[in-house]
Amino acid sequence: MRISAALVAVTFALATSLAVHAEEKRKADFSQSELKAKIDYCKTCHGLQGQGFRGSYPMPRLAGQQPEYLVNQLQAFIERRRNNPVMFNVAHVLSPEMEKALAQQFHDLDPKPLDGISRENLTEGKKIYLEGVVKSDVPPCASCHGDDARGRDAFPRLAGQLHDYVYKKLTNWDKERGQDKNNPDNSAIMQPIAHNLTDAQIRAVATYLSSLE
Repeated sequence: MRISAALVAVTFALATSLAVHAEEKRKADFSQSELKAKIDYCKTCHGLQGQGFRGSYPMPRLAGQQPEYLVNQLQAFIERRRNNPVMFNVAHVLSPEMEKALAQQFHDLDPKPLDGISRENLTEGKKIYLEGVVKSDVPPCASCHGDDARGRDAFPRLAGQLHDYVYKKLTNWDKERGQDKNNPDNSAIMQPIAHNLTDAQIRAVATYLSSLE
């Protein structure tokens, strides 16, 4: 009887240990060194602190970004709902666990915004961001992205984003976003807004956002 009880205890302990190990592996199917390597790779384009980079093409700030939004965008690249061949190649090899880990790592960074832009039209940009443009059916940006432009959940942080990146995204929205009409995501909200803003208004909002911390 004692032997049976001991066997049961050993079997239970072994099963519990295996279950815990399997759960840990499911949560993180990569090592810390692999995570660091991925982060370092991302930083070659997005800046050493994820603050973005200005080169031949503006690379967006990832620092402080909402994790849910980052994961959603990686999935959009993979599913080709968002058109970007470079990011498709980067994203499609990532496991869901790695996506979440990367998103959290970048969310936790908080560098100062990149400088080097004109400070003209900050007042107009702030007014559009907080109040919208009624005559053009443009709602306040703050209604989704927050008064501080730090975003929430699936709505991205815009504070500190590169001026030229914001401008390029808003003026080329249909060429990159919403590429699968049968599988829209919340980026569809921005399509009519981007179309209803004038070039000057987009520049003003982009300038205001890039000035925020």
